Amino acid sequence: MTAAVDRTSRTPGTWRRVDAAAGGLGLDLGLYAVSAAFAAVTAGTSTLLPHRAWGAVAAVGYLLAALAVAAQLAARRRGPGSALAGLPARWAVTGFAWATTALLPLVWQGAQRAAGRTDRAQEEVVVVEHAAARLVETGTPYLGHDAIAALPADERLLAYNPYQPGMALFGLPRALADGWWTDARVWFAVGTAVALALAVRALRSASAAGSAPQPAVLRGVQAATVLPVCALTLATGGDDLPVLALCLLALALAAAGRPGRAGLAIGAAGALKLFAWPVALVLIAWAATRRSAVRLAVGALGLPALALVPALLVDRDALVENVLRFPLGHGLVTSPAQSPFPGHLIATALPAGRVVAAALLVAVGVGIAVRLLRRPPRTAVTTATICGYGLLAAILLMPSTRFGYLLYPVALLAWAPALVGGGRRPATAP
Repeated sequence: MTAAVDRTSRTPGTWRRVDAAAGGLGLDLGLYAVSAAFAAVTAGTSTLLPHRAWGAVAAVGYLLAALAVAAQLAARRRGPGSALAGLPARWAVTGFAWATTALLPLVWQGAQRAAGRTDRAQEEVVVVEHAAARLVETGTPYLGHDAIAALPADERLLAYNPYQPGMALFGLPRALADGWWTDARVWFAVGTAVALALAVRALRSASAAGSAPQPAVLRGVQAATVLPVCALTLATGGDDLPVLALCLLALALAAAGRPGRAGLAIGAAGALKLFAWPVALVLIAWAATRRSAVRLAVGALGLPALALVPALLVDRDALVENVLRFPLGHGLVTSPAQSPFPGHLIATALPAGRVVAAALLVAVGVGIAVRLLRRPPRTAVTTATICGYGLLAAILLMPSTRFGYLLYPVALLAWAPALVGGGRRPATAP
């Protein structure tokens, strides 16, 4: 790394030592063991039935992965050069862990749901599938204010669709056929896997001599797949995972020096959910240091805009009701996203608390904007770091938020070390 690299792009020495202990196997073992305990506690105590069902299956998957890592550690003690303890074997265990802790519970719950169980999916799965059905029937995935008001009171929440229009595409299979494989979560998983595979490929192509992915890449993939907050989310709801994976792909393409493709990736994420839009803005600031801001912005801003056009043309008021009024708390019902983070506690406990929380959120946004203008990120590492900490601050300060949203900052910060060496500003740039 050159002196031009910002301090925020440097991986802390303590983390490097922990991550490298026993060739990375020490942290692998801790990850799977702690995750097994978390899944077991979830299976026994969660008040959400899809979460309990996930925990019962995932606890076994994490335990088997931990036992596999223990065998790898034993092999490493016998000989550090053992293939069983090498990086390819760690990738294999990660793939097994994702299959048993996310994909298997997902398919199992999807099959039970197709057989008639109504407690095997979170609300967002139903919302996305209903949005897809409306898209096929009317040309827009949104219901208007009057149509929602005409529904029984207990059906109004699921009638709202707070996502961007592109999210409805994942529900199209269910709109056309009924079966476990048409569950929206199956297609969330497919989209996530494809985006992560492309991200790893981009980093491989950017590495010297096309070498295999480095340990930091594996750690980043683990954070986006087998970490409980991600595996649980994919198996029970899942709409955030393809958005996250596309953000990681955009950062990997930035590290590979491909701003145009990075813009398309983050634009696709922005056409699914608003969470990708702050990442797009930081990426545009990064591209400006390479004289590529326009190339990146064409995809980053153009794709979400194109996705909005049909909904605007068919029913503009329905789009505003779902995408703006409802998330801001002005819909016919209140969002159930009420995790006890500081923003929610301030909004509910203090006089004019929502105004105070909103002011703090705006202050953080202004601070990040000033930082981007005065010292724009010159590497993909710094870009990912700013995105991670920025989203963490936003999630903590939003009046209505979910614990599961933490998967964004956690995965982005874990992905940053995998981007080291890519996305540098060219030496000839001013």
